[in-house]
Amino acid sequence: MASMNMIRAINSALDVMLGRDPDVLVFGEDVGYFGGVFRATDGLMRKHGPTRCFDTPISEGGIVATAIGMGAYGLRPVVEIQFADYILPAYDQLVSEAARLRYRSAGEFWAPITVRSPYGGGIFGGQTHSSSPEAIFAHVSGLKTVIPSNPYDAKGLLIAAIEDDDPVIFLEPKRLYNGPFNGRFDQPVGTWAQHPSSEVPEEHYRVPLGQAVIVREGSAMTVLAYGTMVHVALSAVEESGIDAEVIDLRSIVPLDLDTIIGSVRKTRRCVIVHEASRYGGFGGELSALVQERCFYHLEAPIERVTGWDTPYPHAFEWDYFPGPARVISAMQRALKD
Repeated sequence: MASMNMIRAINSALDVMLGRDPDVLVFGEDVGYFGGVFRATDGLMRKHGPTRCFDTPISEGGIVATAIGMGAYGLRPVVEIQFADYILPAYDQLVSEAARLRYRSAGEFWAPITVRSPYGGGIFGGQTHSSSPEAIFAHVSGLKTVIPSNPYDAKGLLIAAIEDDDPVIFLEPKRLYNGPFNGRFDQPVGTWAQHPSSEVPEEHYRVPLGQAVIVREGSAMTVLAYGTMVHVALSAVEESGIDAEVIDLRSIVPLDLDTIIGSVRKTRRCVIVHEASRYGGFGGELSALVQERCFYHLEAPIERVTGWDTPYPHAFEWDYFPGPARVISAMQRALKD
């Protein structure tokens, strides 16, 4: 075991898979010589060579299209889109080609590709470096969408994604790259030191896709979150003293409905937290699923805590970014009903 932050854990996963499987390739903008804008691919080109880890032109559509072709002929490409905000030029390739290839070819071809991308806010990235587009991928049949919240899960989930035969969108919360926050969102990012999930095996291991985890057991309500918002929810519970059960979804497609339903039927209240905008966000789907399956168990309306329905505002980042105070308010409203 070694103590790692999320960047090192992702780097370790890529290193392990490059060494383990000759069909794995890593490429994208600045991922080779420079080692990635966040250094997640640092040293991989030097260690594994420029035919296994290499730089590409600034063409997100071309990057993903190349990966699809490679995947259809037996390789396992892992591509990086430098920021999730820039993934839209590749959206047609992901939706029209990667997601449909297995279905359209009756299983003759598939696209075992992994698309990594830093996503979300909390690092003063501004309007074009802070978006959370997970809902637009969750809507597409044939794509899997994974969002880790800690180093241990990041490595295990990334390995599982690379080994999966379907295309996986792997979204990495930038706010958590170097460590969880120090309880407040207007202070510098903290450190993973002494955090239980910073202890990461250096060898190969998998965290199964589609398996949520209860990170805090409780009885007063269920809080559903993923990525950075898992830590926000845990901070809100600690600050408020409310005995809430917190579930880290880890992947939104596939979704672990059994864990969600079992928890909500036990606690009878539900709060959903995500960083993306509210309207059309994945929280709406979660709310509908919980309502359909837990209607007779619920004792209060389902609450959602989300970002605003606006472009990401650089000047008002800490108002937009759902913090513990907003989560506490939602939990208190759920308890009043």
